[in-house]
Amino acid sequence: MAQEQEWQTLSGTVENIVYCNEENGYTVLEFSSGGDLYTAVGELSDVNVGEDVTLHGRFVTHPSFGEQFRVEACEVRMPESATAIRRYLASGALPYIGKALAGRIVDVFGADALEVIASDPMALTKIKGITPEKALAASNEFKRIFGVREAIGYLARYNLPASAAVALFRQYGPDTVEVVSHNPYVLCGYPAYQDFGVADAIAQSMSLEYDARERVCAGLLFVLRHNLQNGHACLPQDKLCGAASGFLGVEPETVASTLAFMLENNDLCAVEYREKAWVYLPEYMRAELSVARHLRWLIKYPCAGGEHAEKTIARIEAAQGITYAPLQREAIAAALGANALVLTGGPGTGKTTAVNGMLAAFEQNGDRVALAAPTGRAAKRLSELTGRKAKTIHRLLEVDYTNNDTVRFIHNEKNLLKCDVVVIDEMSMVDVMLFESLLLALKPQCKIIMVGDEDQLPSVGAGNVLGGVIASGVVPTIRLRDIFRQAAESMIVFNAHRIVTGQLPGKGSRDSDFFMLESDGEACQQLVCDLVCRRLPQSYGFDPFEDIQVLCPSKIGPLGTVALNAALQQRLNPPAPGRPQLNIRDKILRVGDKVMQVRNNYDIPYTRPDGGEEGAGAFNGDMGVIVDVDVRGGSVTVRSEDRLLVYTAEHVRELEPAYAVTIHKSQGSEFPAVIIPVMDVPPKLCYRNLLYTGVTRAKTLCILAGHSAEVAQMVRSVRRNKRFSCLADLIRDETL
Repeated sequence: MAQEQEWQTLSGTVENIVYCNEENGYTVLEFSSGGDLYTAVGELSDVNVGEDVTLHGRFVTHPSFGEQFRVEACEVRMPESATAIRRYLASGALPYIGKALAGRIVDVFGADALEVIASDPMALTKIKGITPEKALAASNEFKRIFGVREAIGYLARYNLPASAAVALFRQYGPDTVEVVSHNPYVLCGYPAYQDFGVADAIAQSMSLEYDARERVCAGLLFVLRHNLQNGHACLPQDKLCGAASGFLGVEPETVASTLAFMLENNDLCAVEYREKAWVYLPEYMRAELSVARHLRWLIKYPCAGGEHAEKTIARIEAAQGITYAPLQREAIAAALGANALVLTGGPGTGKTTAVNGMLAAFEQNGDRVALAAPTGRAAKRLSELTGRKAKTIHRLLEVDYTNNDTVRFIHNEKNLLKCDVVVIDEMSMVDVMLFESLLLALKPQCKIIMVGDEDQLPSVGAGNVLGGVIASGVVPTIRLRDIFRQAAESMIVFNAHRIVTGQLPGKGSRDSDFFMLESDGEACQQLVCDLVCRRLPQSYGFDPFEDIQVLCPSKIGPLGTVALNAALQQRLNPPAPGRPQLNIRDKILRVGDKVMQVRNNYDIPYTRPDGGEEGAGAFNGDMGVIVDVDVRGGSVTVRSEDRLLVYTAEHVRELEPAYAVTIHKSQGSEFPAVIIPVMDVPPKLCYRNLLYTGVTRAKTLCILAGHSAEVAQMVRSVRRNKRFSCLADLIRDETL
């Protein structure tokens, strides 16, 4: 960890730009002050070599890079002398101006050169080599730099990061300061996405009335955006107004009138179903409406192929020497006879067999089939189960552009996918925004088969797509309920079905694949570590890195992911000579560590050791092992499946140790051995479907460690993460 010292102010000259991230402004530079050379780090957008700067911050001692000056605020003074201006222009800060032209400009205009560039750029054309186009480009960039700096300086008064100023300037240009000073609450939305409290503090410093329309509008938007994180695509109007009124300390009537204003101006949208008004952010209204319309259209669109389903199924059974169960036959026939289908069921009910039957039937018909899943691990598992290539949905659609968490895909309504059938596995994990993008990229006659377990946890993103599609009653749905004999012999499968139906898991025999180990307090953490590091490897031959996964209900506490990762890392991959590491806040990333990517990032480059395709992109839930750490550069290389991904200094924070991960993060994955600590589970996470999801991640062995009383409490709790959405209503609505 970096050790901080007291706040200081240093003035000096920028000598060298070591590194700069153009997206967020994070910069490493060298500057001279008082005859000494220092390294400064921080959000220092558009600072250039040769400029005089005043930096406010602290010296920190980084364990890898030594002493650095961490900048909290920066003031830039443009060079005033002819010599300083020459050096500044020669640094390449302005387009088309290099060392030679910098010298000529200063020779002609002297110390007035920068004023000429800003206010009379055409005067530059008298210098050989500068065309009117080049003069205007240099002038525009110079004014842009000063506009950004003005915005940075203005927002720095309120301790806002330079990255927010840069994002706002891209949106509002030279009017940025005026826009923010008139309405500080623009900081809460696109593109800055600052916390409401930050904008509110600025507004109060400007004496803006607490019930001002700008404040109430921002408060309503904040409540809706905050609830997206809880999975809600919309909110009932009464709940929204009540929450906003309490949050803002404003009368309900004021909130109601402001909401009416926002609805009238299309800043928000509303629909009425189930005798309630439901309020949406426009992009989520569009997404749910688009999904509903597309699915309704698919259901109504004539579908050829179902009339010969029985003959097709009989041929497949004869060729493969298999006899399908009645519901599996029904599922395959439905897939041939409908443009949209949901196949759902728990573990051991034959979903994979049914899907493979569908694929064989589609191939007999000559259909081009695309297989996809929400995560890389789920896609790999789908490939293994079907013997066919599967991709993540993002890779199927091909990411084209990302900015501020907004994703654009190469395949869209103007560039459709070239397939006749799309099969999506782990459909419960798909959120409404991603599903909209997928549906928009399908040609009109393309079938979509949605496969998933409706009892699993819903998607991380907002919405409950699988639940809504099933609840609509419009999209054909086949539920596989019967557990096949071979699967029924597994206590994992047996107990998963007991849990989901509200029954306590049964205790396995000595040679069972499911165990409940009672433990308490600190002894439980020790038990989990001992199971991973010694007992399971010795008794079953499991590899602690490849085969065993600890799944925690929570991140916090002695049996949360943070504490268990630290304990397991110390046992499995302790510090050692020749094993470099990075210390990042409260975690250590070391060569040999098992790690997980915790957010989608479409810019992380990867290569394939076998010389295959190169590309970019790492996705939430991807797991791998650190194979290299560049301590000086702050980068990490991770081997994930058949790819090598390089995480530069600004991206390493997206990696977390993965000896223990949350059950939520494990969705879409399977592991040979799963250990679930069940003790001191936070109340909001103590519910049946969370435990069910964790247990169904295990293929060969599942161990619950902790209190059987808490296991019983989770099984009894039928509370599911109720999500507000109108998708089912919209699908049913024939007036759309």
